[in-house]
Amino acid sequence: MKTSWSTEWTIVLSKPSIATAIPLRRYKYGEFTLTVLGDIESPDEIDYRYILAVVQGDDPEPGLYITAELGAGEELVMRIMMRDGDEVIGHSGQWRDLDMFVDEAMNIVSRILNLSDETPYQLM
Repeated sequence: MKTSWSTEWTIVLSKPSIATAIPLRRYKYGEFTLTVLGDIESPDEIDYRYILAVVQGDDPEPGLYITAELGAGEELVMRIMMRDGDEVIGHSGQWRDLDMFVDEAMNIVSRILNLSDETPYQLM
């Protein structure tokens, strides 16, 4: 019996594991759709307060996530997750507020995806 092995490599996206979540808001931002999730249950060891998932065009999978995670004390940790890994980008208690989290996350998405000429539109 002959076994065939694929030499194709798959890029693994660094992403949060989500068991359940409630979509809180959805935006159209240029060719991207952004969904903000709350009430997140995850098998990860991380306690997510909010997750913003960014999907390009008709792609079924997000290619970028920004998370607000409960840290020590009152602070939340903001993390960005992309195909090449993840990185903590800040700490603040202000991200407990949904509007503050969304504003900061949208600014980050705008810079990363070069959307300075676009205006985000709230869909939900």
